[in-house]
Amino acid sequence: MLLSGTIGVFVVESGASPFNVVFYRCVFGALFLGVYCALRGFFRNHGFTARKLALAAAGGVFIVFNWAFLFEAYGRTSISVATVVYHTQPFFVVLLGALFFKDRITRQKAGWLLVAFLGLVLVAGVSASDLSGDSAYLVGLGYALLAALFYGLSTIITKRVTGVRPHLVALVQVLLGIPLLLPFTRLGQSAHLGTGWAWLAGLGFLHTGVMYALMYSSYQKLPTSKIAVLAFVYPAAALICDWAVYGHHVTWTQALGIPLIVAASLGTNLGWRPGRRGGPAPTAAAAPTALATPAAPAAPAAAVRPEAKAGRCAAG
Repeated sequence: MLLSGTIGVFVVESGASPFNVVFYRCVFGALFLGVYCALRGFFRNHGFTARKLALAAAGGVFIVFNWAFLFEAYGRTSISVATVVYHTQPFFVVLLGALFFKDRITRQKAGWLLVAFLGLVLVAGVSASDLSGDSAYLVGLGYALLAALFYGLSTIITKRVTGVRPHLVALVQVLLGIPLLLPFTRLGQSAHLGTGWAWLAGLGFLHTGVMYALMYSSYQKLPTSKIAVLAFVYPAAALICDWAVYGHHVTWTQALGIPLIVAASLGTNLGWRPGRRGGPAPTAAAAPTALATPAAPAAPAAAVRPEAKAGRCAAG
């Protein structure tokens, strides 16, 4: 999660356009995950069927565009605001589940949705100048929300891929991202990146390779309650990085909205109810939706086989 918090800095410092960043992230990530899966013997008895492969690929379409829209949001708002707004993703999962699979939205979940919406309004920090100007900030907020929506779509699709190691699901998704993003990628710009290549390689190897291995291995070792809390190290680290590197900070109003989104997400994941200290802690196999960060395709932990406004200017 600490690694996740540095994603924004790597994206900005690369100097590449958002679609170029995601394209090369897929390239470097596929190289790492391919070697890792081969060394661990994951290709043997992989568990894929034609249906599961199709579902993994469909989830991959949404996950790679989710990255692209989030990275677009960084430049139009700030790393801090985009990351916090993006963390409304669990509520899109709830709403999409109700829409597509008729999952019931209880009064408890509806209440947390309202809390999250209030937090989102405070974090957005939209002012009259945003409405009367070129609206770049509003577009950035829209990109962050669209990224969260695409994350939710990837989650509800990829959850259906069972009996396959999540590392392999992730590999399928980043491999798919290479031809999928090629039409949107300006390869000619790559010749002038210079040191930006090091930042792009870091996104692929660290944030799409090493981090996957760390997170997926942790899913079977920790209960969901602990993972859900630790997941919020990511936005906290992103806020600190945005302040330390670019001098961006949240306003007092935005600072009031952040804990509302955090509380609502935890309440949804952990089944908190008013008047209770918390619901029953699920097992580690039922990983909460907040686990998958922008660096992680929404491969469920259950798929692991037992073996264990602020800165309105563009950041940078």
